[in-house]
Amino acid sequence: MSFGDPNNPYGQPQGQQPQQQQQGYGYPQQQGQAPGYGYPQAPPVSPYGAGPAAPTTMPGSVSAARVMLWVIVGLQVLGVAIFAFSAIALNAAKDDESLKDNTAFQDLVGDSTGVIWGYVVFGLAWLVFAAVLATKFKNGGNGVRVTILVFAIITAVLGIYPFVIVGLVHTILAVLVAVFVGNAAGKAWFNRPRY
Repeated sequence: MSFGDPNNPYGQPQGQQPQQQQQGYGYPQQQGQAPGYGYPQAPPVSPYGAGPAAPTTMPGSVSAARVMLWVIVGLQVLGVAIFAFSAIALNAAKDDESLKDNTAFQDLVGDSTGVIWGYVVFGLAWLVFAAVLATKFKNGGNGVRVTILVFAIITAVLGIYPFVIVGLVHTILAVLVAVFVGNAAGKAWFNRPRY
């Protein structure tokens, strides 16, 4: 089938000048080709081997998680101080002459002071643990990241159950710490090579 054949029903109509053929079915598109056509773009070369370059500065979300962990440390200091003051005040009230005869009060104070001092010790230990984790953001590895995630999840749960009223801020901060450390930027930061 040639366009030159006058009896070809699919050929060019008689008496017309040949026009430039339109691109369509069966014809390749004749567009300008991009430089390097057919070759995929290579990812940036990392001095540490294959893959994308490791972050050199702490991502904003990870830095925010570190700040939130320091806020949790500050709230722990405040909570430990309040619990210690409460325990001291209850011990002083227990020795008050006017309340010595009130057995219900003495039973309540006798049991609750030990519990409150237990909260003080637990809060102090949690405070130290949070401060150590907050200092490990700069050079900690994936183990530190997992420990921060576990710490944040336990802190969120403790903020919900025993300390409902005062633990709401702890819960919100701990959930945000877990999200910011657990996301892709946090994973890249804590898994970066250290040389």
